[in-house]
Amino acid sequence: MNTLATTPRERSPGSWLIALTQSRESSLALVLILVILATALANPRFVSPQNIRDMALNVSIIALLTTGLTTVMLMRHIDLSISSVVGLSAFLVGDLYTHCPDTSMPVAIGLGLAIGCLAGAVNGCLVTWGQVPSLVATLSTLYVFRGIDYAWVQGRQINATALPADMTALGSGDYLGAPIMTWIAVALLLVMAFYLKNFKSGREFYAIGSNPEGARLAGISVKRREFIGFLICGTTAGFAGVLWLARFGTVNASSANGIELQVVAAAVVGSVSIAGGSGTVLGATLGALLLSVIASALVILRVSSFWQLAIQGALILGAIALDALLSRTLLARTSKKRARHA
Repeated sequence: MNTLATTPRERSPGSWLIALTQSRESSLALVLILVILATALANPRFVSPQNIRDMALNVSIIALLTTGLTTVMLMRHIDLSISSVVGLSAFLVGDLYTHCPDTSMPVAIGLGLAIGCLAGAVNGCLVTWGQVPSLVATLSTLYVFRGIDYAWVQGRQINATALPADMTALGSGDYLGAPIMTWIAVALLLVMAFYLKNFKSGREFYAIGSNPEGARLAGISVKRREFIGFLICGTTAGFAGVLWLARFGTVNASSANGIELQVVAAAVVGSVSIAGGSGTVLGATLGALLLSVIASALVILRVSSFWQLAIQGALILGAIALDALLSRTLLARTSKKRARHA
């Protein structure tokens, strides 16, 4: 037998990039494990049970927001208003408890979801029917929602003493050895991942991001799907506001200010393409977890805050550059295959 005939063809220089593209989640998980091991070797306190619990709590809200934002980014859009929605929802729910201490937990959560849904509807209308670019629309509503928050707050502050025990337990309690908030984030992740992968309406998010005009010609209601994407993102942010209140207890007009940058960074690092059409909520969550672990590692290793921000910025740039490189490589290989078949 001719052994040369059974020898695999030598891989092209860009083949490793294709393999990496097909398993970005595995690559993120590997990097995450390496960061944890390296930091643990430098300082064993990094893997102490209390520190692991703190990291799980810190990443829960970011992961929750990243899951919602992914549905928007898949369609080539962005939602920068999520931090203001979180702050507004957190304060209004806390204010409800201040005036009505006997409010039940479902009512409080329902109020947070309603606030987020309304904010998502405003963004969805501006982008879909108003034809305002999502970057401009949500940057505007970022300040509008925050302005409403400041007008409502008027210098007041919600303290943990005003919250009932079941609300504070939501933010600090454990179930089966893990924080309740972490279980909530994992549950939403699994539900959203299953929806996007297995439902026709979920796969339409990818179709719109890959080729909006092609999706429209295929019979997909692009405007309606985009509107639903912003509804999902806004509702998730409203729910995250309830968890923010439960987690920190003390809430004022500037709560969650700037968190939108962390969420966008986590999504980009987690392989959600800024050009739309590719990415998973699992990858986005791993991106959030990776950034949280790196931030905690830099604190444990006593790295200055300047370098913490610089490293986070470098990760974002690296992720965007890698995404662009992979996209060009895939396009080139696809063009060659089509040329050979022709």
